[in-house]
Amino acid sequence: MADPMKIRAQMAGDKATVRVLMSHEMETGQRKDAAGKNIPAWYIQQVTAQLNGKPVFNAYWGPAVAKNPFMQFNIRGAKVGDKVSISWVDNKGEKRTDEATVS
Repeated sequence: MADPMKIRAQMAGDKATVRVLMSHEMETGQRKDAAGKNIPAWYIQQVTAQLNGKPVFNAYWGPAVAKNPFMQFNIRGAKVGDKVSISWVDNKGEKRTDEATVS
């Protein structure tokens, strides 16, 4: 299982700014190891965000996203104390979900 995501959700006016740092190797499948064999592709395919259990967005990624990806987005209508949940699924079927409280 991957390391926990680092999530920060802070109010700024009428919206919450959410910053997420994900821990994932994100291999493209095009690099070669020391023996010259291709390193198998391993990357996050889908990222979802929820606010208090309600979907906010759904993103589909591919192998071109960098190792340990960072993303930032805003949620209008959030309030201090709300829960923001981020989930991802990679091409090997591994999953990770973490949450943070809006401050």
